[in-house]
Amino acid sequence: MKSIFILLLFFVCLGKAYPQASASANVNARALVVDPIEISKSVDLNFGNVIAGYTSGTIILSPDGTRTANGVQISNAIPGEVSAAEAVVTHGEYNYSISLPESLTLFNETNPNQIMIINQFQVTPLPGISNLGDDILKIGATLNLEANQLPGYYTNSAGFNVTVSYN
Repeated sequence: MKSIFILLLFFVCLGKAYPQASASANVNARALVVDPIEISKSVDLNFGNVIAGYTSGTIILSPDGTRTANGVQISNAIPGEVSAAEAVVTHGEYNYSISLPESLTLFNETNPNQIMIINQFQVTPLPGISNLGDDILKIGATLNLEANQLPGYYTNSAGFNVTVSYN
């Protein structure tokens, strides 16, 4: 009987010698909901008046609104409406990225078979228009003209997208 008691005592003590098989901790969960990023256009991209020539060329409209002609002519006397595009981004002081298209086709209003391509978009964000996390984006691009480009008003009613996304 004594040996059975010792054997039971041995198994009871042996059971207490095993390590703990599980443990738990209380973990809190949190989320911060931020305002969505917003963008609104305030000014369209306008290259102004361009003089058609016998050679192809480009007009570079920088984000600061200055034009540079390469291979074609512009008239400073009658520049027409010249403006870099402008958009306001509301981002609440969070970092964001800007996406622009690779190119955009402009069509002659009276002869849609005549086109011009806009490409090489450039953007300059100007921070700090308010203390609420607003920036002004200034957008320029390059207008490509063919030799003997048909005169007329060129546009694309679909426009182009400027996309901003939180990083």
